[in-house]
Amino acid sequence: MKKIFIYSLTSLIISSCKINSLPAISPSVITEFTLNDTDDPAIWVNPTDASKSIVFGTDKETNGAIYAFDLDGKVMESKTIRNIKRPNNVDLAYGFQLNDSTTVDVLMFTEREKKQIRLFSVPDMKPLDNGGFPVFTDEANAEFQFPMGISLYKSPKDGAIYAIVGRKAGPLEKYLYQYKLVTNTSGNVQVELVRKFGNFSGKKEIEAIAVDHELGFVYYSDEQHCIRKYYAEPEMGNEEISCFGGDYFKSDIEGIAIARYDNGEGYIIVSDQQKGQFNVFSRTTNEFVKAVNLSTLETDGCDVVTMPLNSTFKSGLFVAMNDEKNFYFYDLDVLGLAEKE
Repeated sequence: MKKIFIYSLTSLIISSCKINSLPAISPSVITEFTLNDTDDPAIWVNPTDASKSIVFGTDKETNGAIYAFDLDGKVMESKTIRNIKRPNNVDLAYGFQLNDSTTVDVLMFTEREKKQIRLFSVPDMKPLDNGGFPVFTDEANAEFQFPMGISLYKSPKDGAIYAIVGRKAGPLEKYLYQYKLVTNTSGNVQVELVRKFGNFSGKKEIEAIAVDHELGFVYYSDEQHCIRKYYAEPEMGNEEISCFGGDYFKSDIEGIAIARYDNGEGYIIVSDQQKGQFNVFSRTTNEFVKAVNLSTLETDGCDVVTMPLNSTFKSGLFVAMNDEKNFYFYDLDVLGLAEKE
């Protein structure tokens, strides 16, 4: 397996250098392979022992799965969710109020072929959705009913958790639906549609969605057009705040990860898929900062945490999908994105 990884990494670096002239940064860890086609990761930080944190990643096919990896990139079969009908994107939220006495961390992902979203508790991986929550049920156009992107938002106002869901294809307005996670009197989790919002250029599709919980913004990739920005809190309205960054991308604008620091600073890291790099923007001003070449091919999704996890990821962890059925793990320091003291 090591020989395969070394050969794969060498070929990727050579290919990436042909695409752009930035120096290639090698990953600290390359995960074991998935069965089909990787797409989007989400990092769960273990609150009692960060070295036992889990990286989840989608494998999008009819016989798909949500893979669980340890920080060495090994598949954790007991935490992996299999037999999912084309899982596309995945996200996590901490501290969902399940009942009066219980809070749980939750993992949510889109199951495209079943036109639904799924909800599991973490790390015990128990389903909380009675088989799934249908989405876009009021959409008359059958082509616009298939969910794709997803991001979870936890409101600092009242702790409510919302799922913001995109789709494979959609209208030029109200492309995104926002659902609130609620528990009914019987103790079952349900989702309630609270708003429809989000413009679309019509050029390709919208997949990557990310939420800045503390600052209260939603960002999503309108591929081949721009990064769109809205308020995450429903009561703040549906007016678009900005549409930025498009000129820095060769073609598809893909995965978005938000690096948050305690001082309010940070970065928005976005995959420039066809150029083989990641464009970094200021979290506070949204101005372009720099680009980095992380050796990956055709990256869709990415995720980041900015706290130390173990001796390998001393400054935090950035995870990027790679187009060879795996994910690449990087310490934030080697990306030059660690928090400055």
